[in-house]
Amino acid sequence: MINKVILIGRLGADPEIRYTPSGAEVATFRIATSETWTNKSGEKEEKTEWHRIVAWRGLAKICGEYLSKGKLVYIEGRLRTRAWEDRDGNKRSTTEIEATEMKMLSGPGDGPKKAKEAGEEYTPPAMKEEEDIPF
Repeated sequence: MINKVILIGRLGADPEIRYTPSGAEVATFRIATSETWTNKSGEKEEKTEWHRIVAWRGLAKICGEYLSKGKLVYIEGRLRTRAWEDRDGNKRSTTEIEATEMKMLSGPGDGPKKAKEAGEEYTPPAMKEEEDIPF
């Protein structure tokens, strides 16, 4: 059986770094991927998907140090679904990508800062806010 996900997209915000009770470093962030197509009337359409990424230990440390909002990244990992009960006793679940590999596709000067200097502003499409997801 195979459970492998490969994505190339841009970060919507800087990674959030946390630590488990045992001290393991965890980085969470979202990346946007977009697809475009021409509809039946010949107009271009675009759809953006947001993907929640979780990186652990050494990879989490690298993500926290080098990734930032707007950076273009390659992510390889596994699809994971977690379930829990929220504070009100409701059953909740989320699906995320557990990263096993990350490659930075934007150079240190690429991305939002460079765009600002050129008079452009990078603003990723809006993402839906979820309630806090406990670890």
